[in-house]
Amino acid sequence: MTKNRKHLHLKQLDQKLSAFEIARQSARPGIGWVRTIRQSLGMSLEQLGTKLGVSKQSVQHLEKREATGSITLNALHQAAEALDMELVYGFVPKGGSVLQLVEEKARKMATDIVMRTSHNMRLEDQAVSYQRLEEAITERTKEIMQELPKSLWD
Repeated sequence: MTKNRKHLHLKQLDQKLSAFEIARQSARPGIGWVRTIRQSLGMSLEQLGTKLGVSKQSVQHLEKREATGSITLNALHQAAEALDMELVYGFVPKGGSVLQLVEEKARKMATDIVMRTSHNMRLEDQAVSYQRLEEAITERTKEIMQELPKSLWD
């Protein structure tokens, strides 16, 4: 994949994931979404069980698995359908955007590279200024972001 296509894919991914940013601000209820929604709708365990084709004990187990984080996506999807809802699934970059995540990783890699070189130069009594180090890190970060090497994720 060419460099421009890689960046286009990253920008498109950022746009798609930005829709999930609001979801990040709405924490999952401690008792889980299935139970919260079922109770808010005034639906009994038996009623949801009937819609799912399972016993009320199975619904209790499903709700417990969601609350503990051990539920499958398929089970959540089925519960959503039974509640006349739609399961929405996605990832949200911790740093705000995929591009920011890539830039942070690239800057770290660039800093490691430049500092190794700087250390060797100091050993040879050819130390460079802090400003020049910062410039070198910035330049190397841009190069890494253009290349997007797989080693960025090591």
